[in-house]
Amino acid sequence: MTSIFERDRTFAQPINWVTTPFMAVFHVGAFAALFFFTWKALALAVVLWFVSGSLGIGIGYHRLLTHRSYKTTKWVEYFLTVCGTLALEGAPIAWVATHRVHHQNTDKEGDPHSPRDGGLWAHMGWIMTGKAMQSSSGELLPFVPDLRKDKFHVWISKWHWVPLTVLGLATFAIAGWSCLLWGIFFRTAVGLHATWLVNSATHMWGSQRFLTGDTSTNSFWVAMLTFGEGWHNNHHAAPQSARHGLAWYEFDLNWYGIMALRRLGLAWDIKLPRPPASASQQLNRVGREEPALSTHRIRAVCSGAVVRVSQDPLNVETL
Repeated sequence: MTSIFERDRTFAQPINWVTTPFMAVFHVGAFAALFFFTWKALALAVVLWFVSGSLGIGIGYHRLLTHRSYKTTKWVEYFLTVCGTLALEGAPIAWVATHRVHHQNTDKEGDPHSPRDGGLWAHMGWIMTGKAMQSSSGELLPFVPDLRKDKFHVWISKWHWVPLTVLGLATFAIAGWSCLLWGIFFRTAVGLHATWLVNSATHMWGSQRFLTGDTSTNSFWVAMLTFGEGWHNNHHAAPQSARHGLAWYEFDLNWYGIMALRRLGLAWDIKLPRPPASASQQLNRVGREEPALSTHRIRAVCSGAVVRVSQDPLNVETL
């Protein structure tokens, strides 16, 4: 056990005194919430978990701001961004830049949270110790030229703590201690760990449908905790795709939310993975060694009459 800890980068870095105290306070508050349970407080926590985790992080920070998987009106973009700040996951500029760096350097030198530096490091150590990524960090700015041009995103990135603070004060004034502890502290702590599991668990355990050249996996239980973000191997195969759950059984609430926006006329130019050729077509192509497949690696796994072909990368098309 000691050797495992010694290999984790978390224990080789100094504590970050900017982020760690805040995280500690929210986890203490989450524990205290267990002694102030009410059904009203639980209901508030569930609603705010969806608002911050699905609308804010999944549909907003991740699929819209980071990957531009779809287009929407500015007021919807700004609303989703504010929802994202309620998750206590930092400024949108810092979040987006860090995630873009992750995709550029996945599981290689420069990946901010690779499990190859330790499971705890990938989960939360990279935030709690060492130099946590900050929005003012010069190394991040080149990754977010689009957001840096938007005055609102620059402003909210500076004051990203204000919406959660205002919400907390309003919750306490209107509903009291139980709703404050459950709706703000418990909900936030659970949401943080859910997001962190995408960085850690879905690069350590799960299944791979596509050969992406990294350790990304699909995880049902992480997907359930993150409204669909746990289909991480699918995501790494087609990062710009708005849809992460590709099979009928891969529940992706964030994708359903984007489709709801489309129904309302609030989302368009939605990027989707282009359906691959059939298994037989892929295998025939491999046999002919067509140059068109030079950027693809094909793996066929045969089980009885079932043939499954995995490839990377997936191309995307616009809906």
